[in-house]
Amino acid sequence: MIAKMKKLNLVGMAYEKDAVLNALQRTGAVEVKLHREEEHSAPLPPADGTLSAYHASLEDALERLTQAVNAYGKEHKGTARPEKDGFEVSYEEFMAAANDRSRMDALIARVNALTDRKAEKRALLQKTERTLHAAAVYRMLEEPLISYRGTAHTRVFFGTLPFNAWENIREKLPALAEGKELSKEDDEVLVLLVFHKSCSEEGEALLSGTGFTPCPFEGEETGSALYARLKGECEELAKELDALEQEMAGLGGETRALKIYCDYIGYEAEKAALDEKLRGTERTFLLEAFVPEDAEELVRRELSSAGAVYLEFSEPAEDEEVPTLCKNNAVVSDFESLTNTYSVPNAREMDPNTVMAVFYSVFMGFIMADIGYGLLMMLGGGWLKYKNRGRKGGLGALAGVFAIGGIFAVIWGFLFNSLFGIVLPIPTLLPNAQSDMWTFAGIGIPAVLVIAMLLGIVQLLAGYVCKAVQCWRRGEVLDGILDGVVWAVFSLGAGLAIAGLVEEWNIPILVTVGGITAGVTLVIAMIAAGRHEKFFGKLSKGFGTLYGIINYMSDILSYARLYGLMLSGAVIAQIVSQYAVGFITGGGVLAVLGVLLMLVGHVFNLAIGLLGAYIHDARLQYVEFYGRFYEGEGELFVPLGSKHEHVFVKPYAAEKSERKSGAAAPARA
Repeated sequence: MIAKMKKLNLVGMAYEKDAVLNALQRTGAVEVKLHREEEHSAPLPPADGTLSAYHASLEDALERLTQAVNAYGKEHKGTARPEKDGFEVSYEEFMAAANDRSRMDALIARVNALTDRKAEKRALLQKTERTLHAAAVYRMLEEPLISYRGTAHTRVFFGTLPFNAWENIREKLPALAEGKELSKEDDEVLVLLVFHKSCSEEGEALLSGTGFTPCPFEGEETGSALYARLKGECEELAKELDALEQEMAGLGGETRALKIYCDYIGYEAEKAALDEKLRGTERTFLLEAFVPEDAEELVRRELSSAGAVYLEFSEPAEDEEVPTLCKNNAVVSDFESLTNTYSVPNAREMDPNTVMAVFYSVFMGFIMADIGYGLLMMLGGGWLKYKNRGRKGGLGALAGVFAIGGIFAVIWGFLFNSLFGIVLPIPTLLPNAQSDMWTFAGIGIPAVLVIAMLLGIVQLLAGYVCKAVQCWRRGEVLDGILDGVVWAVFSLGAGLAIAGLVEEWNIPILVTVGGITAGVTLVIAMIAAGRHEKFFGKLSKGFGTLYGIINYMSDILSYARLYGLMLSGAVIAQIVSQYAVGFITGGGVLAVLGVLLMLVGHVFNLAIGLLGAYIHDARLQYVEFYGRFYEGEGELFVPLGSKHEHVFVKPYAAEKSERKSGAAAPARA
């Protein structure tokens, strides 16, 4: 259900603003809104952005630290990794982070200094490694590099050439020139070319365009000594860099505290940004907010300890945009994220999640329709749900959806008699998806396709019932009957007629009953369609309703995708199991291959099937079902201080209750 909202108007002393906001945050039930203009008040001056900039610097340093610790951990097995986001902290621990500023600032300064030193050492190492690579071809030289230079009568070219170019040059050397290959490295040749000065220009022309690179090194150092020195420098720099990375990794234990502190500063920045929504006078501040009706007493109680404030709860205006807070049980709440992906319900309509959850689960189970796959969905989804317990939305919610879908997959699996595509020695209650055909109006069509379309008609009927309920909640009784009930009865008639046309069922009376029901309600719908229009509008609306039957039939056919997805999964499962069992019964190596085929094949089929089921099942809900009644366009209720990047803060009220019950336990003993 969608929680009813109350509007909170609050006036407090300016010097107590921070305490009041903290009290509102403790409740986890207050979303501050933009305050309307009020006489004798003015908007508060906007925050200077200092906290936001500080928060951004914290997040940047945290990212650096986390990346460094993770990278070091990958290279050095057994090294502790940073705690992953989403860990739970108590409310007291979260608020106590306010006292950690000096320690966290020192940590950030150290992280930044280490990061800069690492960047400096890494750049120097890369430069030295490039120099070492260039010096590799000279490492065989035992003479000082300065000795390879010209004399009064000679011109010396000392450096490297591509191997192919050297072969060509050696053949073209003039008579007063000499060339020698000193060493070779990969495809490069270290050469010494000596030209008499009379032919030095000829030597330059000969080397031009050949890729000749003069020796970049000089001095009294030999080539071998140069290479050894550079190699030693690289090794020393690598050791220094590793020491810095080890020192950075040693800070990994601080990531938990830093994540808590980052989120706390994020909350402080959020409070500072609220000034843009508040108004004030010389000594007071004015605040407006939305509060769920059932949290009114909690808010009053927390504010009573926050200082002298005046507060008043009232009903929101009819034209006021109210945030949406859905309050459902643990099962249905997992399906809220599916609806929110499409569009958040608006606060004044019916919560569609309970009805949608039933159909979504039934359809997902129908698509998978296998006992084995259903059990894996239940176990895998249940485990992930347990790992993410206490957190709303995200992976935990998706896991819960798959786990519930797994229950229905097991049920449909028993009805279709399928365990990983293998037929069990038990009675089969429903037709075979691959082979069984029913005669529908004289035409043979797959039996399971008929079942899929009948399931679709049931959902369309439910959609029109939801439309009626939505209208009645707003006091629109006639609209609920004509736009909801009439079409729901039409859907019932259409479903009965389709069932009666299946010759194998042998219930021809359903065709008559269903046809009359659908026909009468269609006439009523045509007459009522233009009830809010003038004469020509009534006619156009009526004929538009008749034409809309085509769209209605196409909507029913959309549910054929349930059959298509179910059939493809069933065929793949059957093929995998048949081949796997054949290999296993062969014994030896074939048995091992059979087991691998069974595991890999079914895991792949399950993954592909779940992906298709998730997408196409959602499409049926969004287009066919929600298209009948859903309005959406709402905004989610976001309480003050509820947005955290890294931690999950345990609700203060729950923590307080646990402390009370814990303190009371000894007394009962």
